[in-house]
Amino acid sequence: MQRIDVDLGSRLVPYEEGWALQRQVHAAVVAGERPSSVIVLEHEAVYTVGRRTHSWERPASAFVEPGHVPVIDVDRGGKTTWHGPGQLTVYPVLRLTSPIDVIRYVRALEQAVIEVCADRGVEAVRVEGRSGVWVPGEREARDACQRAERKVCALGVRVARGVTMHGIGLNVSPDLAAFALDRIVPCGIDDAGVTSLAVETGTRLQAADLADEVVAALERHLSPLVADAT
Repeated sequence: MQRIDVDLGSRLVPYEEGWALQRQVHAAVVAGERPSSVIVLEHEAVYTVGRRTHSWERPASAFVEPGHVPVIDVDRGGKTTWHGPGQLTVYPVLRLTSPIDVIRYVRALEQAVIEVCADRGVEAVRVEGRSGVWVPGEREARDACQRAERKVCALGVRVARGVTMHGIGLNVSPDLAAFALDRIVPCGIDDAGVTSLAVETGTRLQAADLADEVVAALERHLSPLVADAT
């Protein structure tokens, strides 16, 4: 897999620019003009709205006026999410082996992030019926939840002509106010929280700090699914 860093650590990338690059790389991989690739970047603040989003789950109107965070409809699965400073965004553009197993691909993405979190001392898990990677809720002896499950990594994918698009947004150190329920219903989930590795570890982190280990974990878990992996 070829890695493509887009000024990581030195510039925030507008979503439209990253989306255009993703489409360009996707077309080249489909055509056999370049190998499967992984795009790594950090976006300017943006809300993206997936195909399963209900009208009431879109960002509140107060935040979509001129000068506020833009809202962009995209062709991935899932609902509304946020990308922006402090979030490491990774778009694997991979030619999958046949027969294509999208669920297996999603599980591999999740497992790679779970592994990265564990390496940083953070327990992370899958939650049945919910996409992405989560820090489990904390419970008292009587099994009453003290802190809700917290999503640490959003995930949304699409496979077109056998090649993947979109990917993961790992919350390294974003301003978590971006996910507040008075702004959006993150991924359509209103009974759980959102967190970051910086919050969970109590350390100062930048998105670029995690790039090497995230890409390495993705390569380990995704290579068996990639037709042109080397």
